[in-house]
Amino acid sequence: MSKPMKYLVIHCTATPEGREVSSKEIRHWHTDPVSKGGRGWKQVGYTDLFHLNGSVERLVDNNEDAQVDPWEVTNGAAGYNSVSRHIVYVGGCDKDMKPKDTRTAVQKEALKRYVRDFHERFPQIRIVGHHDLNPGKACPSFDVKQWLREIGVHNS
Repeated sequence: MSKPMKYLVIHCTATPEGREVSSKEIRHWHTDPVSKGGRGWKQVGYTDLFHLNGSVERLVDNNEDAQVDPWEVTNGAAGYNSVSRHIVYVGGCDKDMKPKDTRTAVQKEALKRYVRDFHERFPQIRIVGHHDLNPGKACPSFDVKQWLREIGVHNS
């Protein structure tokens, strides 16, 4: 049964600056059995992946409405998955694996376009960073509320 979407959650891959990440890698990290180095989830954690070159790759199909259907659920933030869409940019750490906003100029532009379009279509849905839902996390390694103000998105 579908549920009304409440959140668009922004994540980072928590990988070093400048290191590209493929959808195949993310699928391995999330869906492979624990015995093979994965988490054993049924589904990946994110709907869309923002690559270093600014391209956006769809990882999980959805019907682009304000509902989260069971087949659209991704595993981005425990306790929020059935009411959220999760998106991720490649990066989020410095070379020593400490949190850092590593978004490239083209990633920032792609994310801005995506978020503005999403907010225009669904102004009732809160746009947050993973750390806003799970305060112990640094992800996505930047202040989403401040960034939303900078790009002119007035979010509740």
